[in-house]
Amino acid sequence: MLLSVLDQSPIVSGRTPAESIRETLALAAHCDALGYHRYWVSEHHNSPSAAGAAPEILLGALAATTSRIRLGAAGIMLPHYASLKVAEQFRTLEAIAPGRIDLGLGRAPGSDQLTAHALNPHAAHAADAFPAQLRDVMAWVSGAPLVANHPFGAIVANPAGPTQPEVWMLGSSTYGAQVAAYFGLPYCYAWFFADGLGAEEALDAYRASYRPSERHPRPHVALCVFALAAESEAEAHRLIGPRDVWTTERNRGRYVALPSPEEAARYPFTEQERARQLSRRERDPVGTGEQVLRRLSEIATSHAADEIAVVTAAHDAAARRRSYSLLAEANRAVRLAAE
Repeated sequence: MLLSVLDQSPIVSGRTPAESIRETLALAAHCDALGYHRYWVSEHHNSPSAAGAAPEILLGALAATTSRIRLGAAGIMLPHYASLKVAEQFRTLEAIAPGRIDLGLGRAPGSDQLTAHALNPHAAHAADAFPAQLRDVMAWVSGAPLVANHPFGAIVANPAGPTQPEVWMLGSSTYGAQVAAYFGLPYCYAWFFADGLGAEEALDAYRASYRPSERHPRPHVALCVFALAAESEAEAHRLIGPRDVWTTERNRGRYVALPSPEEAARYPFTEQERARQLSRRERDPVGTGEQVLRRLSEIATSHAADEIAVVTAAHDAAARRRSYSLLAEANRAVRLAAE
């Protein structure tokens, strides 16, 4: 199975957000060595839970410290920015790491509405113009001409070069799926947002209305799924305790730093909240490397996904790296057995 990584640079209790960014750099190098296909970083603003506010800058550092793995944003929240600037940033990244850059685009704010307004006072109107913005970014990134009579038709996004970033559409609804289909783009569905609820509808809409493009003559689906592997199932369930707290707090309308397993063990869940988390654990890919890979394979097969992007949050950075190691080892063993 084709495995990739989404790193949200999680903020954890007892460490600073700056340390989270440095942990992302270390994890990217680790996953590069393990053979993962892509490494994507996310964009969040004014968040006590995720430190990655500037993926375009972080990707420059990742390009300098990795050698093989594809690197990308999942994603750039386009309504915050001017299309030309986004295209220039990712053409620059492509010049740094030719043939390894992905530009994942989304329409969601990645923040609260006040923060979105601070980033772009015209963000509410920009969201309505998202398809036109996407069209312009695609043209500038690829070096193709803008649409006829475009007021900026004479402008070129530099640095030009022989390769170009691969543009992706990200989403968790049928809207993103339909936009991806219209422009002939690969589509990544954020399965982890709501445990896959709505995935079937979005992917059906994507495939049914897909318009082939030169770079992507066929639809291409990735699913971004939360998973965590450990040496034993019991250890994996201990390490997942902090995420139980984090999702419970999110459901209460609060975003917090990821607590430690010890802090999570003392969290005052209600009976209903505890039951909800136990039910989630039965569905989530959590356990040994083999167990996690088996569950991810089931999800990929049931939705005919071409690849899985794994997002893992753990309080201990070493445990998070070990989770990706165990999953890669399990995947490698399956491939060798099939040869």
